[in-house]
Amino acid sequence: MDLHKIDWESMPWEPVREGITRKAFSGNGATLALHKLMPKHEPKPHKHAYEQIVYILAGHIRFHVGDKSVVLGPGGLLQIPPDVMHWGEVVGDEPVLNLDIFTPVREEYAPAP
Repeated sequence: MDLHKIDWESMPWEPVREGITRKAFSGNGATLALHKLMPKHEPKPHKHAYEQIVYILAGHIRFHVGDKSVVLGPGGLLQIPPDVMHWGEVVGDEPVLNLDIFTPVREEYAPAP
C-alpha cells in the first residue's frame, strides 16, 4: 500500500476564475477541494454529475440549490445532490473558505493517485 501524503499548507492556490481560488486532492473514490471565495465574486449557476458535500470553515455564504436557498456560516454543512443546479454568493465582506467533498473523483480538479 502506498501512502499519498500531501502538505495542504504548502499546496499553492490555483485560480478558478476572478474572485475564486482552489486547492484540491483526490483519493481513489472522492475529491477534497478547498475553495476561497472573495466578496463580490460573480456567481456561476452550474450543475454536475457529482454529489457535493459542503463544509464552511470561515465566512458566510448563501447557497442556492434547486429552488431553495440557505445561508451557511462556519461549521455549516450542506449536501448537494448530483445534477441539481446550484451556486453560492458570499454574504458580507469576509472571504469564504469552503471545503467540498465530491464523489466520485473529479479528475479535472486533482487526479487520483
